[in-house]
Amino acid sequence: MELLKDAMLTITEHVGDVANTLSKKEVNTLVNCILKANNVFVYGAGRSGLVARAFAMRLMHLGITVHVIGGIVTPSTEKGDLVLLISGSGESTSVVNSAKIARNVGAKICLITSYPNSTAGKMADYTVNVKGRTKLKGEKDFLLRQMKGEHYTLAPLGTLFEISVLVFLDSLIVELMDKLKITEDDMRVRHATIE
Repeated sequence: MELLKDAMLTITEHVGDVANTLSKKEVNTLVNCILKANNVFVYGAGRSGLVARAFAMRLMHLGITVHVIGGIVTPSTEKGDLVLLISGSGESTSVVNSAKIARNVGAKICLITSYPNSTAGKMADYTVNVKGRTKLKGEKDFLLRQMKGEHYTLAPLGTLFEISVLVFLDSLIVELMDKLKITEDDMRVRHATIE
């Protein structure tokens, strides 16, 4: 139980750090791109894809035309559309391929990543830098790491990035609600009735 509590505190502390280090310019650019886009297409691989789907649901609740890349009813992407990609590394093959295709059709690309200078980051028109797990260099021996104050995260693999992006995008919905003058009651009308 102690590890669970420590892990939860580590994760929530990290999310707080992300909130305090987000670039206002990057966030405002993303908000404006979403509002100006004819269609918003979202994509991420693995758990980042689950975060993308959760964001797509909330965008739909706002009345924004949104599609999940790879879905069976997803239409073609065109100039005037926004492709929002999520990848901690910015190197996921399917994300890089999606960026290439989006670039070829003339869509705007925004990448949410921990590595803006990654392959996908270099193809993106805009990036939002969300800090993820930092890899520690140093002692391989556990006891020596502890004595030197080197600690590995209690959140495995991409957890810190994925949860931080989920919280960031859910919080971004509040910004969009304000800009669009949409209330929670307005959103509820668009909530699924057949589940």
